[in-house]
Parts: sequence; structure tokens; C-alpha cells
Amino acid sequence: MPGLDNTGPADIAADPFGSEPAEESAPFDDPFGEPTAEPAAEPALPGEPAMVPQPVVAAPPMEMPVPGDGPVQPGLAANFGRGMAGGPDLGSGEGPGGGLALGPVHDRLALKARVEHLRTGEDLGNQLSEAEGELQPGSESSAQESAQDAIRTETRPLRPNDEEYEKIIEKDFSLAERQPLSTFSVDVDSASYANVRRFLTRGQLPPAAAVRIEEMVNYFPYDYAPPTGKDPFAVDMEVAGCPWNANHRLVQIGIKGKEISREERGASNLVFLIDTSGSMRDDNKLPLVKEAMAMLVGQLTEDDRVAIVTYASSTGVQLEPTCGDETEKILTAIDELRAGGSTHGSAGIQLAYEQAAKHFVKGGVNRVILATDGDLNVGITDDDQLVELIKEKAETGVFLTVLGVGTGNLKDSKLEKLADKGNGAYAYLDDEREAHRVMVEEMSGSLITIAKDVKLQVEFNPAEVYGYRLIGYENRMLAARDFDDDKKDAGEIGAGHTVTAIYEILPARAAGFVGPNGQPLKYGPKPAVAADDEVVGEMLTLSLRYKDPEADESKLLQFVVRDEGKQYGEASEDYRFASAVAAFGMMLRGSPHCGDLTLSAVEELASGAVGDDLRGYRTELVEMVRRTRQLRP
Repeated sequence: MPGLDNTGPADIAADPFGSEPAEESAPFDDPFGEPTAEPAAEPALPGEPAMVPQPVVAAPPMEMPVPGDGPVQPGLAANFGRGMAGGPDLGSGEGPGGGLALGPVHDRLALKARVEHLRTGEDLGNQLSEAEGELQPGSESSAQESAQDAIRTETRPLRPNDEEYEKIIEKDFSLAERQPLSTFSVDVDSASYANVRRFLTRGQLPPAAAVRIEEMVNYFPYDYAPPTGKDPFAVDMEVAGCPWNANHRLVQIGIKGKEISREERGASNLVFLIDTSGSMRDDNKLPLVKEAMAMLVGQLTEDDRVAIVTYASSTGVQLEPTCGDETEKILTAIDELRAGGSTHGSAGIQLAYEQAAKHFVKGGVNRVILATDGDLNVGITDDDQLVELIKEKAETGVFLTVLGVGTGNLKDSKLEKLADKGNGAYAYLDDEREAHRVMVEEMSGSLITIAKDVKLQVEFNPAEVYGYRLIGYENRMLAARDFDDDKKDAGEIGAGHTVTAIYEILPARAAGFVGPNGQPLKYGPKPAVAADDEVVGEMLTLSLRYKDPEADESKLLQFVVRDEGKQYGEASEDYRFASAVAAFGMMLRGSPHCGDLTLSAVEELASGAVGDDLRGYRTELVEMVRRTRQLRP
């Protein structure tokens, strides 16, 4: 494919990855359309044309289709084949096209049937009949076949959208000779991918600011080697060609957390903090949260304790701390949850952490699980004040998981901040299948933290790397000095989690230092020379700091990477798929670094790296790319 349009050395040297925020530019109405105002062109890297930077910002207010009695529209499966082989269809049964149908929890018997289904490990392809509380046979089609099934999407008159997203300013290439260090915090959130899927399922392109590329990449599990020593995770790195620019290279950094089985995880002290305000009435809000809670109940044992705190106009304890094997009592409390009133979120947070502190388990799992659309309108409503409240509570050793739900008023930016400062993760539940992934399939990773304040710092060798840019992680960047500062907060890694980061590299040899025949240019820029013969050929050094969950002092790990010249087609399946996901995110955001990359090319890249795909997640991504092609103007 043709090369990328890039910025030049003068612009690169301005530290696009530094700690100072970039100046906001004019907004763009559509990630695939024309800008409403065009920023000035900037100089290019040697040998490449100038480009016009396109900042990624939130789209204007959008209108959302909602379930109802409107005209029937053709489209892909409401969940792109969700409820595929390898995962349960836990919906109300007769969804369009035989797929998953989202319905509220009708009674305690239905909830109990779901829990028993999860505990007994029966055929995960079965569906539950809500009316009778019985399991019915489900589809036996393969993941690939299920993902390609067509369905009909019902719509009714649209309602205004009032969702909030943090503006994303995409960083440009940095000049390695002038700024050799790139520092950032890990991110294990997956909310952005599920949220993007929700938009595409409903026949809309997502706002550019809703697309956090690192969360899309990290949604998928990768086959990285697990740790074998005393460290809580292992690091895997791979360098190969860049699929959207033949002159560039990609460096993929993969982290694999150690697995902790259900038997090994120890006792849990869990407090569900449930938003029961009036805004949570919709079927894809409180009813879906109740489904998710029931799924988690199916994983609890007699060693666990669970409490339920609710908040609306006022707060209350719906369920006092209860042993995890008291299924009937817990499910009754879940079934009795009802929505109504305003949203006094800060009071609920205070009460939930008080409950967690009363039954704190030393050496165990202590966590508040907040489920909300984020629309807090009583008490402390300012984002900064809420973040400070959560930071204060996180210091007690009680961590936070945030589950975002709903359509039309999702406060995504607020929920991401709360999870970040609460030493936890942020997931968005768009349907029951996603609830099962978060609460069952990834329960250990969602609840058990194996390392906190995990920071990465990459030092690039200017003799090998002319320019670099980190794809995604825009709101996770740290100043270089923060890497050694143990007081600086960073992200957490859960048991079994995989974390992936991708750098796009402009090699020194491709930066215009030589002519077409390989002869040095008389007046061209001179490549940097390695300071030590021992580091000749080294591309970069990765330094990684982390703390054990209850420690205050960090540990340091370091790894060296060389570029062996591997071509894209020779790269691993994981490398090729992760780069395809990153490319898809770039297309959705309207990134200036896409060059002439097309959605058809992205689909081809992803399709070629699906592999076994036992749970159907990668096949689903391919279908999302196809759906985007249909929606693109």
C-alpha cells in the first residue's frame, strides 16, 4: 500500500508524546467525511509529502435507534453472531434470526436457572426460556456461520443522544534522536470495543472520540507465553512489516498475566454498587445489570461474601454481606431491584466502600463493582471531585470495577476516569453475551489484580529508529520522569489478562538518508551513531515497572529488541490480527496515518489472521468491518 503521510523532523521534535496537552484543533463532523475546518499543513518526514493533521474529537450529538415497533431494517445479527459456539445464549430465547434476544429478568426462578446452568457446566449452546425457567437447545452452527447470519433490526422514532466522551488528540511521530523515551501506563479496559460494536449493531458509525484503539486491541486474548518465573507476567515482543506502509515497521509489545484458577483465587469480598435511578429503567440498563450479577453469583463459593448497595435519590443496603453459596437469598435481592428517582452517586460510593471496609479480607479480593450509565445528577457530580473521592477510597486496598450500560446518555468519559483512579477496569455491557464474557469468562482478570501501577518506558536507539508513534493510549501517556516515581498512579493487570501495545516505526534507513541507489546523500540528514558498539543493532529497550498488589515499592524489568527484518506475512497470527484491529480503529477515527488504507484491506488483513477462533471473537471483528463498509458514506 502507498506510504503514510507523516510529519517532519521539525514537528516531531516538538514532543507530540510529551506531558503537555496538544492544542485543540477544529472539529471534524464525520470520521469518514470532510472536516468542517481544515488545519494548516505540516512539513513531512524526509522523502514523504506533507500532511494535514486531523485531531480526533467527539462527533456532534447523534440520534440512536431503540427497540420498538418501527420499520424493519435488514442488517447483520444484532450481536454479530453473539451467543456463538463456545458461549451460552442466555437471552429470552427467540431472538431475531434465532440469535440472542435481550429481555429483562422476570423472576427469581429465571435467575436461579441461569446460575445453575453456569454452575453445572451444561452445554453452553443452550438457551434459557424466561417464561418457564428452563434450558432449551440452541443453535449448533459454528462460530463462523453464526457470525455471518443475517437478521432484521427493529427501530422506532429516534431520540436525542446525550452521551459524553473524552476528546482524543492523536499523537504524531516523535524524533528518536531528540526524544528517545516514550512512557505510558498499561490499559486493560475493554469498554470501547463493546461500545463501538453497539453503534455498528444499531446501524451507526461511532463518534471518533468513542474509539480508543488500545481498548479495541486489548479486547481480544492473544496466545502470548505465560510467565514461568516469580514475576506475575511475561513479556513477548515482535517486530515485522507494517501493513499500511511498506517503508515502516511495527513493534508489538505483549504482556501475559499469570492465570489464577477458581480454586486458587482465595476469598472474595464483593460489593455491588447498583445505580437504580430512573435513567436505568431501559432493558439494556438495570435488567441487563441484574443478568450480569446473576452470572457472577454462579461463580461464587462459601468463601466469598457479596453485598448489594443501591443508589438513586437516596442510598441503601439492598443486601447485607452474605455468603456466596446462599444463592436463593442473593438472587431474591437481585430480583427485587427496581429503577426510579434521581442519581446520588457519590453517596452510593461512600456507602459501598464502607461496606467493603467492614468485611475486608486481608490477602483476598476486595472490590466494589459499580454498574451505571454514569448519569450522576445529585451530590458530587463534578468529574474531578468524583475522581478524587475514588482515589481516596482506592488507597484503602478496595479496588473498583466499572460496568457501563445503556444507550443515549452513557457518560463514558466519567466511567473511564473512575475505573482508572479506582485501581480497576472499565467494561461496557452491550448485551448478555458481553456480560458473560466479563463476569464469567474473565472473572479472574476482572476481580483479581496481580500487579498494580504498571508502567512501560521504551528507549529507542536513534541509530536504528528515526521516528516512532504509539498507536492509541493517548490518555495513558506519562512524562518520562513519572516512570521512576512510585507515587505516580498507573494501570493494573488482572489474572490471565493480556495487554498489547503497538508502535509504528520509521526506520533510520528509510528516513531519506540515502539515495535510490543506496549511496549517502551529500546534503541529506546524517543518521545517528550508536554510542556503544555493544548496542549496535538494538532497536529499543523496554523497561517495565510494577508493584505487587499490596506493595508500595515497584520492581523493574528490562528487555532488548532487535529488528531481524521479518516481513508482515512472516509475522505471527496474533501480530497480524492485532495490527488489523489497530488499522480498523484508525479508520473509524479518521486517523491521518491511514494513508490509502481501505476497509476492504482491513477486512482482508483480519480475515487472514482469524485462526481457530473458538469463541468467535475474531470472526465478529471481521463482520464489524464489513458492517462499517455498508455504513460508510
